[in-house]
Amino acid sequence: MTLTVRDLARRSQAAAGAKDREAWLGLFSEDAVVEDPVGPSPLDPAGRGHRGAAAIAGFYDNVIERVDRMRFEIERSYLCGDEVADVGTIHLTLPGGHSTRVRGVFTYRSNGADKIAALRAYWEFGNPDPRS
Repeated sequence: MTLTVRDLARRSQAAAGAKDREAWLGLFSEDAVVEDPVGPSPLDPAGRGHRGAAAIAGFYDNVIERVDRMRFEIERSYLCGDEVADVGTIHLTLPGGHSTRVRGVFTYRSNGADKIAALRAYWEFGNPDPRS
């Protein structure tokens, strides 16, 4: 069965929300890249993204694993060939019970073989909800 990249995006979001490390990592191709957020940030000072299985596993361990709870709320989704752009909010509960939300555009590209080749998240660090 061939999955759409939207299917892969939903599986990625569900696995991250369930804190299922192996399921989340298993969605990516060996040469995939995760840019979350795109460009330089405290999560990626060089702004080059996390490339390859080991770097993506490090991103999971240093970012996703440290969040107590994560829930995706997708408002709109645009599927175009092997790419999808999701517009929505990630609701986060951080250690100590602090809650925040991150509004953004989250794009996924498939490698055409049921794996994610790229996950790119467009959101403003330090301004999680630009509407506020």
